[in-house]
Amino acid sequence: MDLTAKNLAPVGAFLAGKLLSHTLLGALLGVFGDALQPSPRTQAVLLLVAGLLMVVFALDLFGVKAVARLVPRPPASFGRLLRRSARTDSVITPALIGFATVLVPCGVTLSMELVAITSGSAVAGAAVMAGFVLGTAPLFAALGYLLRRTSRALSGKLAALTGVVVLAIAVWTMASALQAGGWVSFDTQGKPAAASEAFTVEGGSQGGPERGSGGGQASGPAAPVRIDASGKQVVTLTVTDFYETTAFTAKAGVPTTLVLHGKDAGGCARAFTIPELGVSEIVERNGDTKVDLGTRKPGTLRFSCAMGMQTGTINFQGDKA
Repeated sequence: MDLTAKNLAPVGAFLAGKLLSHTLLGALLGVFGDALQPSPRTQAVLLLVAGLLMVVFALDLFGVKAVARLVPRPPASFGRLLRRSARTDSVITPALIGFATVLVPCGVTLSMELVAITSGSAVAGAAVMAGFVLGTAPLFAALGYLLRRTSRALSGKLAALTGVVVLAIAVWTMASALQAGGWVSFDTQGKPAAASEAFTVEGGSQGGPERGSGGGQASGPAAPVRIDASGKQVVTLTVTDFYETTAFTAKAGVPTTLVLHGKDAGGCARAFTIPELGVSEIVERNGDTKVDLGTRKPGTLRFSCAMGMQTGTINFQGDKA
């Protein structure tokens, strides 16, 4: 047990140093992204680029020679330094090297840095980079332990395993990007959310119970879709840690306001976007944020969080003949 702890202590120090530097970098990148204020579709393009970089990195880990020249690599001297630090009994040297890894070019790290920029805040950017380090920590711990125990054993299998993890993250990132850009909505039967209902004007629900003002079942402070006293249409989206309703049916040809009703809102859901209109809003934690949608023609308007992880639609329908 003592021997195992002795072997893992330098690895833990290395990861702690790496976590600190990457978290600080993520915060700075988030601030930069907030100052840059890219449009929702520009953010989506950055996410797509990040996903593609991860795919290239994963293929390199699988040994695909065609992509070898496309992958940024750390200097050979850094690799030798890393190997020597893995064999030392000191924790200071591995911690300093771990902190310095933020300066070393790496395909998957560069892609996560792009994601941090799109987050648009110091806290979210720090969370992205910290999550990246913590998520890969088990693989780095296993690799560091093996470097102390043997020089080559299982290195090929670990590389392939890392490639599988990176490829899975890449697919998830690109799928989120396509949704964040409003280009694709992934779900069964072509709907934005399989478990959601489509709320219609005056609070009716397609395939569900009537949700008028007297039913007490509306998810927001009023019926999700209603016509107010002035004849304007109001669509209310309640935002908590997610979007309580992800499918609305509204009337086309009517001046429409979208009300983002924050109800202890938090997480990615607060960063609300409508890619088609270039709308990007931070939802009030507890309160209403109004977005003027104008007078819409028949068609579907997609919305999502800035990361594309939560999506929904407003389907504007014309009067039937």
